[in-house]
Amino acid sequence: MKMVNGKINLLKFHFERLFYSMQVPGFRVPVLFSEKKITDEIYQLAEKNNCTQLARIRLTVSRGEGGLNDCDDKLQYTIECIPADENVNRLNENGFIIDIYPDAVKSCDKFSNLKSTSYLHYVMAARFAKENKLNDALVMNQHGRICEASIANIFWIKDKVVYTPALSEGCVAGVMRKYLLNKLPEAGYRITEQQCAADDLENAEEAFLTNAVYGIRWVKQFREKEYPYSLIQKIYDSFIKQLSK
Repeated sequence: MKMVNGKINLLKFHFERLFYSMQVPGFRVPVLFSEKKITDEIYQLAEKNNCTQLARIRLTVSRGEGGLNDCDDKLQYTIECIPADENVNRLNENGFIIDIYPDAVKSCDKFSNLKSTSYLHYVMAARFAKENKLNDALVMNQHGRICEASIANIFWIKDKVVYTPALSEGCVAGVMRKYLLNKLPEAGYRITEQQCAADDLENAEEAFLTNAVYGIRWVKQFREKEYPYSLIQKIYDSFIKQLSK
């Protein structure tokens, strides 16, 4: 989560995802584990860490002690709150260069949309990006299609239509993704959730990545394809800037 000027952005969407994500794997959620309780604790920690003006917040929940064979349904949780860099409040002027990470695939099942601590393929995708002087790497699903990046959802634009992989393609149900899917149609943008092949990106007119902390990151290049960011700038100014005030 991202806190700006003492306010957590998109708080409703974060908690909707959190409680759904605990329901799917069968967490037993105590009555006292409420949105208000957790929000109060986040604000207390942000104040203690002196970062209420701009912060990254991570809330991690686990069952029992977190072991593979731990059958204790008692909920454990950890809140982390650290200062964020001012760059998260600006659209990146130096566009991202991305490519596909070839050595892992993500399954498309009932757990694939959850943001969990099963991070190995994301870690390796990020390592691949660093080793190949990329800003991020895309992760493929079991069908050989692109589902997301290592820490972000992906969108692309073609003929003034905004596209993103459907949740059935195995991508994480990102909070910023959901926010844009709600907001863009309200402003008259056409948006489509569908499959994403490498050809779709190579034929796209613009492309961008999203997550809850930085909002939108402009993709400048995918393989040999280079993109401008004229429509992305308009989307950023209309929907992301207001979250940084």
